[in-house]
Amino acid sequence: MGHGSMNPAQRRYSWRFGGAMGAYSVVLIACKLAARAWHPEGVSLFLLALAPALPLLAAIAAYGLYLLEEKDEFLRNINATAALGGLGVVLAFCTVWGFLTDGGLVPGFPLWGTFPLWALGMGLSQGVLWHRYRNAGADA
Repeated sequence: MGHGSMNPAQRRYSWRFGGAMGAYSVVLIACKLAARAWHPEGVSLFLLALAPALPLLAAIAAYGLYLLEEKDEFLRNINATAALGGLGVVLAFCTVWGFLTDGGLVPGFPLWGTFPLWALGMGLSQGVLWHRYRNAGADA
């Protein structure tokens, strides 16, 4: 979908989400470099560890705002369903991995990985949904 074909809600989402992910990249790299250079402790370490999560919270909020602002019911339904698909991937993966961890078969899963796992699941779900609807239109 080109920028010109985006509706206003999609454009706002693109700017918000893109800005949040850009900030995430910068903050994550800066915090990792700072932690290596200064070996912080206590409150400083806490703040450095917390900082990369804040832009991800903004990205999640951007997605929620998009769903609220999207006027096209079909697009809103596709994206809400895809988000639920991503959540299903996270829940299934973390449940299975948790039992494997409890059994001593695999190491613990780093919790920061839940956001990328959700995004991956959401993206896969969007692809499946768009494919399904495209094929449903061809059958009509």
